[in-house]
Amino acid sequence: MRPTGYGDLKVFSGSAHPQLAKDICEFLGVSLGQARLRRFPDTEVSFQIDENIRGTDVFIVQPTCAPVDEHLVELLIMVDAFRRSSASRITAVLPYYGYARQDRKDKPRVPISAKLVANVLSAAGTNRVLTMDLHKAQIQAFFDIPVDHLFAAPVIIDYMSRQDFPRLTIVAPDAGGAERARAYAKRLGAELAVIDKRRSDDGTAEVMNVIGEVGGRTCVIADDIIDTAGTIQKGAQALINSGAERVLACAVHGVLSGPALERIENSPLERLIVTNTIPVADKRLRCGKIVELSVARLLGQAIRSIHEETSVSSLFV
Repeated sequence: MRPTGYGDLKVFSGSAHPQLAKDICEFLGVSLGQARLRRFPDTEVSFQIDENIRGTDVFIVQPTCAPVDEHLVELLIMVDAFRRSSASRITAVLPYYGYARQDRKDKPRVPISAKLVANVLSAAGTNRVLTMDLHKAQIQAFFDIPVDHLFAAPVIIDYMSRQDFPRLTIVAPDAGGAERARAYAKRLGAELAVIDKRRSDDGTAEVMNVIGEVGGRTCVIADDIIDTAGTIQKGAQALINSGAERVLACAVHGVLSGPALERIENSPLERLIVTNTIPVADKRLRCGKIVELSVARLLGQAIRSIHEETSVSSLFV
C-alpha cells in the first residue's frame, strides 16, 4: 500500500469477531495487530498493545453485537489505549452498530441510545467510523466525525444472482423495508411484493396481507436485521398461504437471539442468507437453513481506500 500522511496501516481486533478481522487482514495482506485483551476476575476489561503504534493509521474491528454492552466498553477502552499511545488516526470498524434501533424518541421519557453511542465513541478518541447497513441511514448525522456507511447489497445480490432462482420476487417484510427490497429487485430483474402487517380488530393477532403477485414464484424476504425472527416466520407463512412456491429470506445482520433458530427451523423458509457482520458460525451448526456470506473483502476494500485517502463512494452501492 502506498504511504499516506497517517503512517502505516494497522488492523486490530476486539473479542467480538476476531475471525472477521483475520479475514480482512488476509485480504489486505497485513498481519493482525498484536495486543492482549483480557478480563480481570471482576469482569473489568484489561487491554495492552504489544507493538509500537505511534504515528500509525489504526483500524479496530469490533461489531457491537451480543453481549452488546461488553463489546462496546471493550471498544471504548481500546480506542483510549490507542489514543494515549499516539496513534495518528483511529477508525472504529463497526460492521454491526448496536443500539441502532433506538434512534428516536418514539414514546415519552426514553433515550436516543444510538446518539449516545455516537457521542461516547467520539469522546473516547475515535477519529472516524466505518460501518455497514445502519438500521436508519440518518444515524450518520449523530456523529460529528466522518462516517463511511457501506452496504452489503453487492455481496447478497451476487450470491442470489448465481442461484438462478426461477420467477423471482423480492419481498419487503413491511412497508418500511420497501426501498431496500425495490433496490434488490431492480438489480436482480425480479418482481416486488410487500407484506402488510397489521393488528386484527380485537388486537390479539397480526394479520399478514401480501401486496403483489407471489403465486407460483420463488420469494425472497429482504430485511436488514433478523433478531427473534418472528416477522420472518409469519411473513414466510403468509407467502406460502398466498401461493408462493418457495420462500427464502436474506438479511445483513443475523442477530438471531432468543427463539430465532427454533422459529426459522419450524418455518416454511427454505434458506436464510445472512452476512458475517455478526459471528453466526455456532448458530449455523445448530440450524441447517442458515447460509453465511462474507463481507471481509468489502470491508477490506473500504479500509484500504480510507488509508490511502482514495474514494470510497464506489463501494456505496
